[in-house]
Amino acid sequence: MKRRTFIKQTAAASAAFTIVPSFVLGKTHVPPSDTLYLAGIGVGGRGGGVVRELAATGKVKFVALCDVDDNRAAASFEAHPNAKRYRDYRKLYDAHLSEIDGIMVGTPDHTHACIALPFMKAKKHAYVEKPLTHNIREARMMAEVAAQQGIVTQMGNQGASGDGIRLAQEIIDAGLIGQVQKVDCWTNRPVWPQGFKRFSESQPIPETFDWDLWLGPAAMRPYNEGYHPFKWRGFWDFGTGAMGDMGCHIMETPFKTLGLRFPYEAEASCTTVWIDDFVEADYPAACPPSSVVRLRFKTDKHGDIGLNWYDGGIMPDLPTELGDGELPGDTGGGSIFHGTEGIMVTGTYSANPRLLPAERMSDFTPPPQTIKRVTAGHAGEWVEACLNGGETSSPFSYGGPLTEAVLMGNLAIKAFQYKQLKEGKKVGDWAPYNYPGRKTILWDGDAMKVTNYDKANDWVRRNYREGFEV
Repeated sequence: MKRRTFIKQTAAASAAFTIVPSFVLGKTHVPPSDTLYLAGIGVGGRGGGVVRELAATGKVKFVALCDVDDNRAAASFEAHPNAKRYRDYRKLYDAHLSEIDGIMVGTPDHTHACIALPFMKAKKHAYVEKPLTHNIREARMMAEVAAQQGIVTQMGNQGASGDGIRLAQEIIDAGLIGQVQKVDCWTNRPVWPQGFKRFSESQPIPETFDWDLWLGPAAMRPYNEGYHPFKWRGFWDFGTGAMGDMGCHIMETPFKTLGLRFPYEAEASCTTVWIDDFVEADYPAACPPSSVVRLRFKTDKHGDIGLNWYDGGIMPDLPTELGDGELPGDTGGGSIFHGTEGIMVTGTYSANPRLLPAERMSDFTPPPQTIKRVTAGHAGEWVEACLNGGETSSPFSYGGPLTEAVLMGNLAIKAFQYKQLKEGKKVGDWAPYNYPGRKTILWDGDAMKVTNYDKANDWVRRNYREGFEV
C-alpha cells in the first residue's frame, strides 16, 4: 500500500467514525456486545504471550493476526485459525479497520509507534508492549493521541496491575520509611549479546521472514541473524537496551509511588563499546554492555529525588541492613527506597515490597488497604475497560511519561558513548580511563528539549524510512 493512500484512508476512517451508529462515543468507545474484536500485530515471542493472556479472558475474538515471521507466530496462528493472517500491518488496516475495536502491538520497540498510531487515530483501543515507544517524541505523541481520541489504552508493564505496586504505595503513603531521598534501581539485563557494531555480513533471508517489513522505519541494511530474533534489543536502531527493556518494569515502582514525572537532569557512565569506524553524524550502533544512569526529579511530597539505574552486572551499594545472601530485590532486579525513617526494597515488576532489616517484617502489620486491587490481570483489566468503561493501571497518559523518563536515561547513555568516540582517539591509541566522557544532560520536559547539549536533541526523535513515518 502506498503511503499517500494509507494517510488518506487513516484520515477518512477518523472522520467517518463519528457517524458509525454501533459505537457509543464519549470518554471511551464501548463495543455493542460483550466481545472485544481485536487485531494482534507482532504475535510471536512476547506478543504471543499477550495473545494468550487476552484470549484467556474469554471475552476476546481475534479478527486478524499479523507478524513478519511465520515461524515465530506459528503458535498464535494455530490457536486462532479463523483469524486472517498478514505480514504487513498496513494491509490489515485496509482490510479490517471497520471490524475491530482495538489492537495489540507486541513488535520490537522501533515499530510500536508507526504501527499503533494509525489505528489509534481511527479511535481503536490500544494495548502496546513496553517500552511504549522507541523515542521520546513518539511517547509524547502516543499519550496525546490517546487523550484526543478518548480510547482505552494499556502499556504492557504487567507489574502495574499487581498487588506489589499497590502495597508499596500504601507503605510510602503511610510514612513507614519517612521522606524518600534516593532510589536505586537495578536489573540483571542485558541477557542478550550487547556491545557490538553493525553487522556488515549479508546472510540469506529466510523464506518465512520479511526483513523489509521487520526493519520498518529503520534504514535498510543487510540481513543478519545477529539482529533477529530477540537480539535486536541491544541495537539502538531497533531496541532501547537494558534500561529500555526493564526500566518500565523496575522504575515503575518509584515513578508511581513517588509521583515522578519528567527528570530534569540525567548523567551516565558506561562500558566502552570498542569501535574504530565512527561516523560523526551517527552514534554507536550498539547499546553498551553495562551502564550506570543518574536521574534527578522534583516532587511535591518528597522534594528533590535522585534515581540511580544499574545494569550489566553493576550493582548499587548494598544496604547494611541486608542479611547475608539477601538480595535487594529478586534475581531479575529491584528497587531500593532510601527514606529518612527506613529502607524498603521491591523486586522486579514491583513484587514483594518489604522493609529492612528483615526483622521489621516479623511483626509487620500492613497499612490500611487504600488502593483497589486488580483481579482480572493486566491484559484482562484492559479488556474490561474497553468493554465496560473504567480505568487501566498503565494508560498511555501514565505509560507515556514513564517511557519518557526511561528513555531520558538512554539520552545520557548515548551522550556518553558519543563523547567517547567523537572526542576520544581511535581504538588502540587512547586509554579510556583517562577520558571520563560524562556529560550531564539538562532536560526541559514541557518543551521536550535538552537545553545544554544540542547533539542529544537528535536522539529525542528519529528519521523514518518512507512508508513507515509517524
